Amino acid sequence: MTDILIKRLCIIGVGLIGGSFARALRRAGVVDEIVGSGRDAEHLAEAVRLGVIDRFDTDPAVAVQAADMVVLAVPMGAMQSVLAQIKQHLSPDCMITDVGSVKGPLVTAAEAVFGRLPANFVPGHPIAGTEKSGVAASFAELFDGRRVILTPTPQSDPKIVERIRTVWQACGANVISMGVRHHDEVLAATSHLPHMLAYALVDTLARMDDSREIFTYAAGGFRDFTRIASSDPRMWHDICLANQDALLDVMQRFRDDLQLLIDAIANGDSEFIRQTFTRAKQARDAFADSI
Repeated sequence: MTDILIKRLCIIGVGLIGGSFARALRRAGVVDEIVGSGRDAEHLAEAVRLGVIDRFDTDPAVAVQAADMVVLAVPMGAMQSVLAQIKQHLSPDCMITDVGSVKGPLVTAAEAVFGRLPANFVPGHPIAGTEKSGVAASFAELFDGRRVILTPTPQSDPKIVERIRTVWQACGANVISMGVRHHDEVLAATSHLPHMLAYALVDTLARMDDSREIFTYAAGGFRDFTRIASSDPRMWHDICLANQDALLDVMQRFRDDLQLLIDAIANGDSEFIRQTFTRAKQARDAFADSI
């Protein structure tokens, strides 16, 4: 018989990630009860109908009561407000974690709300997702074989860190730990920048006079590259602003390199173009299996 890791789990924000987390834990048989919370009662009722959660309350202060684990799966801009609402209603030994893409602002928000970072607070980030959103898009296999990054603070209790690691492993994930600042720098380059490029490219083409024809004849490469531009705009708006400094650094570096390529094409610099494409192919081929 599978050991129960969580007696009562509260997920605030039952969408693709929060819903998939709930489904994965149900599949593993390691959770007794799952309580959902969020602003949209109809959306939460759908989650109950789908069997993702057992019950819900639109008031997060009520939803977290007696929970032994709370997962924040709300947009980055809402994190501090939610923490403030639940602060006085958490059980003393309740584990607190999240699934957000940016860690620095979350840690700052938690410190502002609690006065000091709680020992039972361990930020986390699953490197998984699709361009779809909402609880109906969630599925139990989302985290299978995918990386989850935990970014414990100096105040995080090592025993709590290990418990949260075990929970994610029950979801099928490979769990690693990383510093908060390093996480934000790495994700700015590997996740946030590609989303900015996809959004910008689609927006540019959509505003061209012959945009309908362009999209009609778009090939597979265009669909693959721009798929992530179908992601939730609100979520990525918040990520963009939350990781502003690290994102600007990598965007400016990309802009400089793109300008070099523009100049090479304008000047007919065949060798520069060839070397750029060759380096890119070699780099992509080298890490393709790890993606």
